[in-house]
Amino acid sequence: MNDPVQLLAADGEPIPLAWRVNRRARRISLKVDNASGQAVLVLPTRRALAEGLRFAETQVDWLRRHLDQLGTRQPFRDGATVPVEGMLVRIAATAGRRRELLADDVLHVPAEDPELTALRVRRWLKLRAGVRLRERVAAHAEQLDVGYGRVTMRDQRTRWGSCSQNGALSFSWRLILAPPAVLDYVAAHEVAHLREMNHSRAFWNHVAKLCPDHARQRHWLRQHGPDLHRYG
Repeated sequence: MNDPVQLLAADGEPIPLAWRVNRRARRISLKVDNASGQAVLVLPTRRALAEGLRFAETQVDWLRRHLDQLGTRQPFRDGATVPVEGMLVRIAATAGRRRELLADDVLHVPAEDPELTALRVRRWLKLRAGVRLRERVAAHAEQLDVGYGRVTMRDQRTRWGSCSQNGALSFSWRLILAPPAVLDYVAAHEVAHLREMNHSRAFWNHVAKLCPDHARQRHWLRQHGPDLHRYG
């Protein structure tokens, strides 16, 4: 990303616009990055910057609407709330604690400086996501009678999960913020790729076998998935 350019919205508020060059891009495009909350201008070449900025200026209202839809960023700090497996949990920096503990809808973390509180909450969520996803991957793999490789947690911006050719599975730890049925669907989706590395009818038949209500969970992700990137 290059240094952002300031666009002036109709209400007089500036909109920071990041820009980058993608040699594979065939045309100028504009998007809002759900993970970073940034407006991003994508250019096929650096020479297209001036043209791209002129285009962006015609799309200021569109950018403002989509940025507003992202909602307020929610850092992991004392007193803040965060969804855990679909249920709201309050973060409490608790003196005398040596490790994280979830009890009665409160996530107790050691009372240290705010930056360490955020790191501890993020680590706890990532570990919990790993436990839940590995459980569901194992169950689905047994049902389809397939083997799989390493299961890792990442903070992917554009995918909730992925499956490599060698059977390694990767998931966004942010799935732990979603209801359990949504996490289960993503696990089923990636395990089904161990049978079919495509999105053919055969693939979706495997998904339906593992997760009969997969359409409902996909809809939830389309509607609410971007909100999960507001946290932390």
